Amino acid sequence: MKAIVCRRYGPPDTLELTDLPAPVAGRGEVRIAVQAAALNFPDLLMIEGKYQHKSDFPFSPGMECAGEIVEVGAGVTGLTVGQRVAAHPWRNCFAEEVVASADVVFPIPDEMDFVTAAGFPVVYGTVYHALADRGHLGEGETLLVLGAAGGVGLAAVEVGTQLGARVIAAAGGPEKLALASQYGANETIDYRHGRLRDHVRALTDGRGADVIFDPVGGDMTDEAIRCINWRGRILIIGFAAGRIASLPANLPLMKGAEVVGVAYHGFFDREPKHGRENIATMMDWFKAGRLRPHQSLTYPLSDTVAALTAMAERRSTGKVVIEVR
Repeated sequence: MKAIVCRRYGPPDTLELTDLPAPVAGRGEVRIAVQAAALNFPDLLMIEGKYQHKSDFPFSPGMECAGEIVEVGAGVTGLTVGQRVAAHPWRNCFAEEVVASADVVFPIPDEMDFVTAAGFPVVYGTVYHALADRGHLGEGETLLVLGAAGGVGLAAVEVGTQLGARVIAAAGGPEKLALASQYGANETIDYRHGRLRDHVRALTDGRGADVIFDPVGGDMTDEAIRCINWRGRILIIGFAAGRIASLPANLPLMKGAEVVGVAYHGFFDREPKHGRENIATMMDWFKAGRLRPHQSLTYPLSDTVAALTAMAERRSTGKVVIEVR
């Protein structure tokens, strides 16, 4: 089978398109003929050796995909050959076939195409876990979303709106902010102009945001913690900016605020039943027309390097998807 392979840590252009033996499903696993696979920021960290979960060389990046089941291992129930599914096995999805634990495989509705399904589980699973489980976002609260036009950011705008929050979307540039508005943002902030804290305080009569969704890190985290409301929650999702912020402990102290880590990979590994329930909720919302997953760019498998480069250079909005077949 064709696969994108990482043989040594480095930037996207060190990856290779090559032939590998087809995998075999073991006990508790299924093998999926991949139709599409979606990019996530951790894919870049994975190939650079900066991700917290390391893989033995050679490996294929790609955390999530969609396709049809072609083999069911012993002990698997509820999944059958020929079934259309999405999955997030955390790696090896940039390939024509992938093996995944049955716990991370999710049947998809007939109205969901493979490109949409490929980018659904990690983003919406992360966002719902963050806002509902960890942030306890309540109706009428103010949610500040950083990186609001990216994969998880745009989904956070969308889900936050569905949960009844007033959503402030922060991103760089009018096109990205216009997209966030289309997905439900009540107000927008272009953080290329002025200080984030000043914009947020002006929009909230000085109170600040109740919940802050932060997949960016770096300078944005430094600013965000300074515009949090009393008893606010800042959700640490990731560090797309490249720098991990060091928060002065007096700032959450003075606001009675919480700094909350959102480790979706760790959550799903430890609480798969809860994780699957969350995905089921998001699938129900999709079927009801409450979610509109956005894919800005698609590439063939042979152009995976270009796809990863586009994501790294912030040239995409929403999800970037590889059409494998």
